[in-house]
Amino acid sequence: MKVRFAPSPTGHLHVGNARLAVANWLFAQRHGGQFLLRMDDTDTQRGNKAYEEAIRRDLEWLGLSWDEYARQSERLARYEEVIEHLKATGRLYPCFESELELKYKREQRLRAGKPPLYDRSMLKMTDEQRARAEANGKVPYWRFKLSGATRHWQDLVMGDCHVKLTAVSDPVLVRADGSILYTLASVIDDLDMGITHILRGEDHVTNTGVQLDIAEALGAKEGHFTFGHLPLLLGQDGGKLSKRLGGLALSTLRNDGIEPRALVAYLARLGSSDDPQVASSMDEIVKSYDISHVSRSAARFDVPQLLGLNRRVLHGMSYEDIRPQLPEGADEAFWLAIRGNIDLSVEIAHWWAVVKGHIVAPSQPEEADFLREAARLLPEEPWDNTVWKRWIDLLKVETGRKGKALFLPLRLALTGEDAGPELAALLPLMGRERVLLRLRDAVQH
Repeated sequence: MKVRFAPSPTGHLHVGNARLAVANWLFAQRHGGQFLLRMDDTDTQRGNKAYEEAIRRDLEWLGLSWDEYARQSERLARYEEVIEHLKATGRLYPCFESELELKYKREQRLRAGKPPLYDRSMLKMTDEQRARAEANGKVPYWRFKLSGATRHWQDLVMGDCHVKLTAVSDPVLVRADGSILYTLASVIDDLDMGITHILRGEDHVTNTGVQLDIAEALGAKEGHFTFGHLPLLLGQDGGKLSKRLGGLALSTLRNDGIEPRALVAYLARLGSSDDPQVASSMDEIVKSYDISHVSRSAARFDVPQLLGLNRRVLHGMSYEDIRPQLPEGADEAFWLAIRGNIDLSVEIAHWWAVVKGHIVAPSQPEEADFLREAARLLPEEPWDNTVWKRWIDLLKVETGRKGKALFLPLRLALTGEDAGPELAALLPLMGRERVLLRLRDAVQH
């Protein structure tokens, strides 16, 4: 078994195509197959190396490694060889219509109540007519002559699928400038690189029928490929996610503090009959992945659900797991103190500032006397995990306060927040000098 993820380096990865990358990788891992990462980079105008590097970086962040790597831009000679073969066998034929002429033809067919299919008029062109067109400066683009068959396959997600090629226009496979289009290049690559299973979005279903026809023209037997078409991804409101992809780019989610394991676990079960669950490792996600559980209906990308999963992942992470993301100097005690109160890893820096840096506490003029008394009663040594209880016991006796009236003014003065990690765990990390300074600052404030 061999699968491939073939993004075009014309932009950043977003959750839609990341879902396909995750599906292919998990499927290969689950069945002991190989995972090929292929850059479909023949679009030289829109593609660039920066996007290619960003895609690689995003996949590595997700934890998706690849067994092979390829670029279409390095296979142009092979494409030219196949193009010449298809021309020689009569399956690629030259066309000279302009966009304006094609638009007129489509409109005419629609007015006549016919589907706007290409009329294949260029197949009737004589050698003399072609020579005259080229002498007048026209350069042909090339269409593939479809067989007119009905292409069937048993889809891993959609079940029994078929495409009637009589209802599809002959596709353009080679532009007038000689550059190859995705539809052909992808088939050549999949055949040459030994791809056995193709998992992609349901928007490719019609394209699959066309590509099966092309594959047969290149010598592939029926059943050479196994397909799985995953339903489209929608937003929380049921609208097309593509309109708002900027906010759901992987780079954005990473910078916002989403954990890769949470995102992989979420995408693995999104749109399936299995509820997203926290996994202790990527191996656990692999073992539980089953593409047959994916629904045929469109899936909704629910940001609050992802955040909830991310929260649970963070709360279960050990110090060793999170250490690369901790600020310099942060130890296990700091992590254990804060991990139950963070939803996103970007929040770690804030709590590090609370413990070791500077904060801006809200004004509490009505609590000045209490805070002054709290500073006076602040214990000396030992400054350890018993200091909070010793301090609070003294304050209860001396001030008569309890509950919110006792704890909230202290929390606001010491952390600048009205909620957060237990102060009993934070105080030993802050140190007596910092605690005393913040209490005095709060009084002056």
